[in-house]
Amino acid sequence: MKRFLQACSILLLLALLAEAALRSIPIHVHDSFESRHLSWIRWSRWRFVSGAVVPEEAIVRQGRRALAITVRNGDRFEPASDTGAATERDELMESWWLYSRMGRTYVYSFSLYLPADFPLTSERLVLAQWRQLCEARRCRPDYPLVALRYDAGRIKVTRKDEQGTDVLYQGADDIRGRWLDFRFITRFEPSANGMFDASLNGRAVVHYRGVTAFQPGYGYPQRGPVYFKTGLYRDALGDPPWTMYIDEYRKDECPEAGCR
Repeated sequence: MKRFLQACSILLLLALLAEAALRSIPIHVHDSFESRHLSWIRWSRWRFVSGAVVPEEAIVRQGRRALAITVRNGDRFEPASDTGAATERDELMESWWLYSRMGRTYVYSFSLYLPADFPLTSERLVLAQWRQLCEARRCRPDYPLVALRYDAGRIKVTRKDEQGTDVLYQGADDIRGRWLDFRFITRFEPSANGMFDASLNGRAVVHYRGVTAFQPGYGYPQRGPVYFKTGLYRDALGDPPWTMYIDEYRKDECPEAGCR
């Protein structure tokens, strides 16, 4: 028994040291999805069903391959709740050791493609989102901090806090049938020091300064991490399969001097 407790103590110490090391090492990730297999180091498999995320060689932004993400009726189903209607999803979520820390600045970039015949739906459809980690599973409000949404062929960027939802950007053009190159600079903070900038195809579309995280006391841990997901998250309405494509993903933690 004594040896067992000693072994548990050593494992706990190693886990704490590993966590401390991960928190001190700047994050730099690049995935061009050229491999036939998804990187388990970069991506979690918790948010999509088997066969929903596959390599794609016909529709690519750069190189030989991209990723096709397809949502089908009933995938990762979540019943209706006080936060909204029933949903289904298939999303690519970054691994937990790559989560963003409060008060640090990160730049994300990636390319998305929706086919020309993608439905012109105005129902809820989220293409990418940043969420604050909820350990208790009873956090309220339970919404993305920032979300990249699809609305009847157009792109919309929204921000959420306890006071409500702001639309940071509403596109006017139909984005289907062409690659979209996004770049986001983020700093998540429950204070006026937060930041969220966005550019689309090299053109600045969002320049926001202010609160970008939920306040303590709503079930969220004090200055808890923020994680990123991309894919198809829609209302469960019995629709046929929908597919989107992603390529050239990058995430870099910026130095104190700021992002280039």
